[in-house]
Amino acid sequence: MIIESAERFGLSQLHQLRGRVGRGAEQSYCVLMTKYELSKDSRARMKIMCETANGFEIAEQDLKLRGPGDIQGTKQSGDIDLKIANLTTDGEVLKDARQSAIQLLDEDEDLTKPENEKLKLYLVNHKKYKSGWSRVS
Repeated sequence: MIIESAERFGLSQLHQLRGRVGRGAEQSYCVLMTKYELSKDSRARMKIMCETANGFEIAEQDLKLRGPGDIQGTKQSGDIDLKIANLTTDGEVLKDARQSAIQLLDEDEDLTKPENEKLKLYLVNHKKYKSGWSRVS
């Protein structure tokens, strides 16, 4: 497969296209053709595509390059305005925080225990409190 103007494609698209060749027993190749002068981002994408075929690694690198975008909107790239976390570097901390939130809500779904009073008050005051917290995603 030859992909012309490969610099115009995103990492996910390139990975999907590359996955279309090499499914049989015969040797196959995917050639990424680009213009001579590349932007810094385009060069980084081509380097990633040449270094790995691991989709998880490609997705992680794509997140680092493009940013997470807007979680609640339609913006698909760029910086996100989180106050205390960075989605590209704080993955483990965010996983731990999510697990802690799930555990807290499993034990006190309506936040009625005395030790959760301040949290409930904060959420109510910031209009983010809704019933059904056990469905934290």
